[in-house]
Amino acid sequence: MPHDVSLIALLAAGFGLAMLFGYLASLLKMSPLVGYLLAGIVIGPGTPGFVGDVALAQQLAEIGVMLLMFGVGLHFSLGDLLAVRKIALPGAIVQITVATLLGGALALLWGWNMGAALVFGLALSVASTVVLLRALEGRGLVETLNGRIAIGWLVVEDLVMVVVLVLLPPVAALLGGTHAAGGADVWSTLGMTFVKVAAFIALMLVVGKRVFPRVLWLVARTGSRELFTLCMIAAAVGVAYGAAKLFDVSFALGAFFAGMMLRESEFSRRAADETLPLRDAFSVLFFISVGMLFDPRVLVDAPLRVIEAAAVVLVGKTLAAIALVLAFRYPLNTALTVGAGLAQIGEFSFILAGLGHALGLLSADGLSLILAVALISIALNTLVFATIEPALAWIRRHSAFARRLEARDDPLAALPVSTPPTHLTGQVVIVGYGRVGARIAQALDERGIAYVVVEQNRETVEKLRADGVAAVSGDAVEPIVLVQAHVARAGMLVVTLPDAFDVRQIVDTSRTLNPSLEVALCTNSADEAELLGRDGIGTVFMAETELAHGMTEHVLARMGGGGEGDEEQQRRRAMAAH
Repeated sequence: MPHDVSLIALLAAGFGLAMLFGYLASLLKMSPLVGYLLAGIVIGPGTPGFVGDVALAQQLAEIGVMLLMFGVGLHFSLGDLLAVRKIALPGAIVQITVATLLGGALALLWGWNMGAALVFGLALSVASTVVLLRALEGRGLVETLNGRIAIGWLVVEDLVMVVVLVLLPPVAALLGGTHAAGGADVWSTLGMTFVKVAAFIALMLVVGKRVFPRVLWLVARTGSRELFTLCMIAAAVGVAYGAAKLFDVSFALGAFFAGMMLRESEFSRRAADETLPLRDAFSVLFFISVGMLFDPRVLVDAPLRVIEAAAVVLVGKTLAAIALVLAFRYPLNTALTVGAGLAQIGEFSFILAGLGHALGLLSADGLSLILAVALISIALNTLVFATIEPALAWIRRHSAFARRLEARDDPLAALPVSTPPTHLTGQVVIVGYGRVGARIAQALDERGIAYVVVEQNRETVEKLRADGVAAVSGDAVEPIVLVQAHVARAGMLVVTLPDAFDVRQIVDTSRTLNPSLEVALCTNSADEAELLGRDGIGTVFMAETELAHGMTEHVLARMGGGGEGDEEQQRRRAMAAH
């Protein structure tokens, strides 16, 4: 019987070359992503030798996007999304508008018509989901405030692009394309799009939030690991496909909401771990598929245009995003992280450019130009992220404007004048108001102990103040933020942040202001706990150690062995952390 081995050939050549070039890129101190892109170029139609099936590669890449967004949804609750809505929603819309105007104006200067300029500008305005998430995951930023803002920003961008993709065909004729449609069709299509998207989100929130965790629990009861993994894949791919077919929602957005609903289950952490190998493998195929679409001849035929378009993405979009985040009074490190994450384009850009080409709005040269910019911006994105910390340190040290920016009048950056004296002397300063910080604050409230919260999320600070809690908005790495929390006269500092580098800076600054300050830290890493404890930074608590102590106490109490006294328990915890 005849055999079609195009899939096997693509996987063998793609994975093999990606591993080789990725390894070489790592040796050269570059991101492995550059190697994956190069592997795609080698097996693409733009270079001689073996040519993989481009259409097949794109479908496999779509699966990678689905699984990756599904994994993000497993770590990203609806509450996280709503917590950053005040910056993600207006920020994404304004940034898309600015980038579209910049890209469109550039295309008009080249002599393109209005339709081509619009498609080109929109294609440059939307960032790649896969690239951003890989960058955030590689730096452990997915579950931080900066990561949540960037992901929320990206979700809004995806929703906007869904509307654009639906509206583009009806208006193509008005923009000089080949598709014929009247003005009435535009408004009816827009209305139908909003109805479909709203119906999908409502279905996920009302039905999915109840059904998905229940199904996952039933499957987990079977004890079958492969059935549990299969359930995850079926949920991610099935919901994504159904969302696209029934509601005209992108695959990525459908998978993201499926993951968010499954996060309500107690097995969500296991689900994330089980699907991690598949997410990694298929995300590599995404970068290979990008490389396969690239035609190197565009670098020879129009090098100046490639540079100009890349500047819009790498400079124009980045500066726009940074300015917007700063305008919302978020710290400089948040602005730089979001700006770096959006300094690239990807999958939605390809879809939009392909649709524009099919509608007669965008030429083949324009399509190649967008792919070239995508390749360059993706390859350079790791370098852009790597410059954040050095740039941040240099700006804070040499830029008077940056210092004025961080010292600007902000009602949330200092405690209100009505703050009780008990919160200004001998209080506990809690840095980070996540799950751990909130539990500590609740325990302090129950015992009548005064505390001040330091948190970067402005919406959280606003809510805490509305509830009568003393809170300061800002990055605790900045000395002025700790000064505003009155750490110089505090009785204790509690840092719940995961980044060991930031923790050290916060503790060093606090000890400079208050040498006798007692410090408590938490970490998820045994290595970090050992290092922090060895350096005498403070009393270090590790999640696994605390869980073991809690379970031991429960077992001893239930079995009649009695629990350890408070002093002995604290001594054992401190020893385990050190």
